[in-house]
Amino acid sequence: MDNMNLNKHISGQFNTELDAVRNNVLAMGGLVEQQLGDALTALHQQDQDLARKVVETDLQVNGMEVSIDEECTRIIAKRQPAASDLRLILMISKTVTDLERMGDVAERLVRMVLNNTSRPQPLLVSLESMGRQCIKMLHDALDAFARMDVEAAVQLYHDDDKIDQLYEGIIRQLMTYMMEDPRTIPQVMEVLWAARALERIGDRCQHISDYIIYCVKGKDVRHTKVSDPNAI
Repeated sequence: MDNMNLNKHISGQFNTELDAVRNNVLAMGGLVEQQLGDALTALHQQDQDLARKVVETDLQVNGMEVSIDEECTRIIAKRQPAASDLRLILMISKTVTDLERMGDVAERLVRMVLNNTSRPQPLLVSLESMGRQCIKMLHDALDAFARMDVEAAVQLYHDDDKIDQLYEGIIRQLMTYMMEDPRTIPQVMEVLWAARALERIGDRCQHISDYIIYCVKGKDVRHTKVSDPNAI
């Protein structure tokens, strides 16, 4: 972390603990990224075996969230961190919550496969395209987290705008399907939920960008629109 002073602690063990918990967050994020990719593939190919694998992975993601939160609590109780170190621990606790909820989205997506309900293929193609953009945004968010890169964090705001535009396009497409054939309404509503869940992944990645800015700059930028890292 170039912008932090983690190498200046008197206790080398404290450095080790902080590095370990940060690495665990990145490992959890990588697992969620894979989980989302597998979920989209399973949905597109209607692959029930892969869908069941995603459900199993979600249990692992849940366990990692609990483990990391417990480690954060232990560090706070034992080390009583202050300033940038405390912000880092708070950031990690919030980040794993957002990651776990992204994993829940993947698990819910594959329930559509396991329910074995037919859906118009063009709708699934649009959903997969949006989903791949969400995965890229998550990858970029994890990279910004690893480097504590404020400029990369600000870029995530622009990426979220692109995902919002894709979401609006899918909504228009879904409305057209329902108007042309009301019999498709139950299937379309399920796809609508999936699109909304993917749009929320973009929002959660933006949350991670907020946490990065807070950790590095010490400023809470939630509920604001940051466009210039130099203005923070």
